[in-house]
Amino acid sequence: MERLKNDFLKELDRRLGTFAEKESILRDYEEHLDEMLVDSFSLGEEEAREALYARLGTPKEIADMWKEELTVTPSNMKWLFILLNILLFAAGSALTAAHNVFEWEWLSFVWRYLTSIPFIIAFVYIFFWALLGYEIGRSFGSNGRGLVRKTFLAALIPNLTLMVLTLTGIIPYEWFYPLLTKTFIAVCIILTALLYPICLFAYQWGKKSSV
Repeated sequence: MERLKNDFLKELDRRLGTFAEKESILRDYEEHLDEMLVDSFSLGEEEAREALYARLGTPKEIADMWKEELTVTPSNMKWLFILLNILLFAAGSALTAAHNVFEWEWLSFVWRYLTSIPFIIAFVYIFFWALLGYEIGRSFGSNGRGLVRKTFLAALIPNLTLMVLTLTGIIPYEWFYPLLTKTFIAVCIILTALLYPICLFAYQWGKKSSV
């Protein structure tokens, strides 16, 4: 079984060529190979090889997959999520401002509906941050942890800006009626504190899914 593992990693090493991320990819696959080969201990070498290829793919298939994945640069991934977060805040800000400036019946209906489901909106937003961590983990593996931190901090700027503008009264508190109850504010503070741990958990999940 040890020979099967070594042959697999050697072939994967050769197929990956000169990628800078190659060492972290090989480490991740080595861990998974150890787990899988323990489960396949009772099988013959050829049966174990077939089971291995069925679950992970051949070294060629894995290398081809990573070559495709690694065409996504960390910078592009980071700015994608930052821009998505800005877009969400811009849409929410535009809706809030329009609701308070214009007396449009359809807009009032949309506002009443959205403010009646604040916790569903919060859940969707948490999912956005979890998706951020998961996609970085899936795309960049062990090298993505620093990217998670940088992307999180940059993407959090609109959240903190809105919080400061509201607390200082620059944005009228009344604009957010009936959302800003004491309960909802407390929940928002707690959820904001949990966003980074959620990102990291999703990152670890995505990293495991990449192999």
